[in-house]
Amino acid sequence: MPSTDSFATRENAIRIASSDLQYNEQTLRALFEHCSDVVFRSVALQDNAKLLLVYVDGMIDKELVQSSILKPLMYDGLPQGLRTLDSLAQMCNLQLVAALQTKRISVFDEVADLILKGSVAFLAEGESSILLADVSQFESRAIEEPSTEAALRGTRESFTEELRTNTTMLRRIIVTPGLKMESFQIGKLTKTEVVLSYIDGVASPSLIDQVRTRIEAIDIQSVLESGYIEEYIEDTNYSPFPQTQSTERADVVSAGLLEGRLAVFVSGSPIVLVVPMTFWDGLQAPDDYYERFLYVTMNRWIRYLFALFSILFPSIYIALITYHPEMVPPKLMLSITALREQSPFPTVIEVFIMEFMFEGLREAGIRLPQQIGPLVSIVGALVIGQAAVQAGIISAPIVIVVSAAGISSFVIPRYRFGYPFRMLRFPLLLLSGCFGLFGVALGLILILAHLIQLTPLGSPYLEPIAPAKENKLLNVLIRRPRKRTS
Repeated sequence: MPSTDSFATRENAIRIASSDLQYNEQTLRALFEHCSDVVFRSVALQDNAKLLLVYVDGMIDKELVQSSILKPLMYDGLPQGLRTLDSLAQMCNLQLVAALQTKRISVFDEVADLILKGSVAFLAEGESSILLADVSQFESRAIEEPSTEAALRGTRESFTEELRTNTTMLRRIIVTPGLKMESFQIGKLTKTEVVLSYIDGVASPSLIDQVRTRIEAIDIQSVLESGYIEEYIEDTNYSPFPQTQSTERADVVSAGLLEGRLAVFVSGSPIVLVVPMTFWDGLQAPDDYYERFLYVTMNRWIRYLFALFSILFPSIYIALITYHPEMVPPKLMLSITALREQSPFPTVIEVFIMEFMFEGLREAGIRLPQQIGPLVSIVGALVIGQAAVQAGIISAPIVIVVSAAGISSFVIPRYRFGYPFRMLRFPLLLLSGCFGLFGVALGLILILAHLIQLTPLGSPYLEPIAPAKENKLLNVLIRRPRKRTS
């Protein structure tokens, strides 16, 4: 029998279960010391044999344990047709295997991990291995409509925090054994399950190997959201443009997989990553392929124009008013000059003030409770904006310019893709305030140069525009109609 004094000396060694029930119980109690939610429950069976159950209270289905495990063992005896079995664990295994997933493990650390994931551990006298049955039951959020990816047509189901619910939603759409789900455990403390999904034969093997290698190389203490994994997968962390497409819609993930891309699910996160991503993916809406192609093509061009408008309009306004007034119609210029007479700041300072106020109001509207958020936006837009104009702090045209640019950024269908357009507006404002239209042109050239050299996971970010691929180029400009083959 191993001595209890050996616990301390074996603290860092691999701890193996023995045939002594008392030693096994003490080892588990030492592992779960000060864990009040871990339950150790001793059960006496019909033949006075002792059975110890260990589980985390609140993580298991107690009714299932009571009706399918304890009741048969304590009162009903062996099922009909079973002869005397060699061990208690074998009996439990045969009793439970029909309905539950069971494992027999000898390493205590692995036993502790499974207990913490919702399994019940069965320890019996004379057994050198511990039987674990998966009876996990967690409270989870119901499937709801997507909150960040609105669409007029298409599925109303969004992913949840439950990993198996999310993978099941994908399985219901893509019904083929070629849909692969590779599982990884990331995070020394959280041991978060990460699933890499792809369609075998559709996704490039080199791309799969590349993403798999990057996931396996992740060495961190914790993973609380898919954003942790995203930073380890993408190539350039310092780029303002997202290189992985994040979505909460099962149809978007399915479409990505059917195009040969990969999806990364993270347990506890309703956001799924689709890689690699291109610039044009950020400007396409989920229902682009559900509506008639004429409407979609028109809306796609509107998005392109408004995305450009949102990033350029304030800086071009500064450049024209400050450096190139001759390019503005005289009547309009006189009107703007008259409205700016009371303002004490240069135009570029006015725009900066309004941009910061606009971003502050947007952030406050997101962070505040739903009952207060819209109120803050209304108060900020109507009361503060109007009061600032009347007080002469800023001029009315600036309010119009910044508001129009801000509203234009909302046309971008993927909220995260709107971040770089909002952020890059500020350096463009600075350049236009210093150099006029030449500064705006310089800023655009730098942004385009950055986008051209961006190649997440080896895929050019601006493809199929740069480099040009004729067979895919048309799909960026228009949504081609589907045609009958016969």
